[in-house]
Amino acid sequence: MLLLNFFIVLIIFITVFALIKVYNIAYKRDEISKRKLQTYSAITIVAGIGVTTFFITLFNELYDLLML
Repeated sequence: MLLLNFFIVLIIFITVFALIKVYNIAYKRDEISKRKLQTYSAITIVAGIGVTTFFITLFNELYDLLML
């Protein structure tokens, strides 16, 4: 179960990191403002933490349910 949680965190982290890189590229090309860069990055990080927490909780509950 610990390995599954690790992979969930890893996949979400890679996704969040890639999105932040895209936001930085857009900022450097003057396609978005600094305020939007900060806002989008913060929203992406918070959403990543929320999704990670949700999936870890869901899979732990399913694992406990199936192991009874």
